[in-house]
Amino acid sequence: MKIFSNTLNSLENAINYSSMKQKTIANNIANVDTPNYKAKDVKFSQSLTNEMQKLDAYKSDHRHVDFSSTKSQFNVYTKTNSTYQQNGNNVDIDQEMANMAKNQIHFNALVDRISGKYTSLKTVIQGGR
Repeated sequence: MKIFSNTLNSLENAINYSSMKQKTIANNIANVDTPNYKAKDVKFSQSLTNEMQKLDAYKSDHRHVDFSSTKSQFNVYTKTNSTYQQNGNNVDIDQEMANMAKNQIHFNALVDRISGKYTSLKTVIQGGR
């Protein structure tokens, strides 16, 4: 029997994704003047595929194949299709700053939601007081 729903697990994974994205954006901003540096980004679609592979399926026959259960990892990839500066660097500082602000808002919303979940559990444990 599961005491907690998968909501806490999903929120934790979302926070991990947002943290990885924040680190990647910060790294891009730190290397804005580094010659030949190529900006990086975190790819979510692969992470979604990994999460979907962890689903358990109802098997009506023992010959049915199980879904694989792999640990979700966020993939960081390099953007190589553009150059914004003459030194070969492709970091667009304005775009990176906008992405950082958007990601920070997303992270704060996730933390607020998980905090609300724990507050609800605390209320239940205390008997509604």
